[in-house]
Amino acid sequence: MLPAQYRMTRSADFSHTVKHGVRAPQPHIVVHASRNAVCGAEAPRVGFIVAKSVGGAVDRHRVARRLRHAARGMIGDLQPADRIVIRALPSSRDAESATLGAQLLAGVRRAHDLMERRR
Repeated sequence: MLPAQYRMTRSADFSHTVKHGVRAPQPHIVVHASRNAVCGAEAPRVGFIVAKSVGGAVDRHRVARRLRHAARGMIGDLQPADRIVIRALPSSRDAESATLGAQLLAGVRRAHDLMERRR
């Protein structure tokens, strides 16, 4: 489980990150990332988008659990101002947890590189 302080819950945060952040596609997921310019951000925030195209409710929840578990392990690598949205693609339904974790880590690293280039 991802602790509540790290969860992105506001739709405005999701929208801003997806529309104005960088995009790092991977085979089974797409990582959207941005840095919140507001001073005093105490913790990074991570959100998940698992659409019906991934499958039925059981499949969507399974994918979301796997992604949350992978995200929990990489929270320490994020800066407090980071906002990450992870969009699951339909192929994520059949992917193994280790594969999703590796792609998440690669996507976040790529997104950080892209954000540094934007500066």
